[in-house]
Amino acid sequence: MALERRISRREFLQTTGFAGVGAVALGLMAFRTPHQFEVNRHEAVVRGLERPLRVSLLTDFHLGPHLGEADLAAWIEASNAAEPDLVLLGGDLVDQSYRGDLRELRRLLPGLAADLGVFAVPGNHDRTRYRDLAPLEAALHEAGVALLVNDGVQVRDDAFVAGIDDFRVGRADVKRALAGAPTHPAAVDQGRARSAGANAAAPARILLSHNPDVIPELPGGDGAPAVDLLLAGHTHGGQIKVPLLGPLVTSSAYGSRYAEGWVPAPMPAFVSRGLGVTALPFRFACPAEVVLIDLLPDVSPS
Repeated sequence: MALERRISRREFLQTTGFAGVGAVALGLMAFRTPHQFEVNRHEAVVRGLERPLRVSLLTDFHLGPHLGEADLAAWIEASNAAEPDLVLLGGDLVDQSYRGDLRELRRLLPGLAADLGVFAVPGNHDRTRYRDLAPLEAALHEAGVALLVNDGVQVRDDAFVAGIDDFRVGRADVKRALAGAPTHPAAVDQGRARSAGANAAAPARILLSHNPDVIPELPGGDGAPAVDLLLAGHTHGGQIKVPLLGPLVTSSAYGSRYAEGWVPAPMPAFVSRGLGVTALPFRFACPAEVVLIDLLPDVSPS
């Protein structure tokens, strides 16, 4: 018969001590200051694209009491290192408690490198801080950034970028933002125009929305979504994620459904954890991120 062995008090204390140290170590590894961030890369096949398109998604700066010019410079450097074709700023560029004069944006955003341009949308904190967006829009314009408020622009013959006002605080109008999207390919290199026959595909329609809660409201027709790619932020991924429970607060009406990453939607839809913080000056198990997405054409047989 096997003999039972009793664990000694010393062995018990050693075991629990090691477990406690391990738990503390894991906790410290999960803890992030407002100044720490990751660079994360993704891929997605997007209808309408004819050649690859690399997008840098930077969102939720929350410039203000916890984040400032040095952080913005680091994010820009990380984006530039990836050599994106297009840079999209997903709103909440400033925190609602921001008391500066936007000089950080004027001074540093011109350094963002992207052949197809840099575009932004307002977030709820931007809207709360600037009920009249004119000061923010002027600062962005001076920095070479176009603020899209229910508007869109053709950035390439096979890509149309639209941006909407904040879904919660502003007056978001997706149909107006997409109104300028062509229904057939635009003219290509050196002014040569392609035939716009019935079988010609429309350019990819990329919608930038600060808040992902717009997803269930997106218009569609003939069973197809009106948007080919949705990019958003706002949730911070929860900012604090509790093991086994997930994010505590996402500021989304849908809880954790649209918390982060690729989320359920009729089209490819990605939600960034963003770069800043609100309320609490730290993150836990939910690192800030610069997001780089390589968008690829759909080469499957039609």
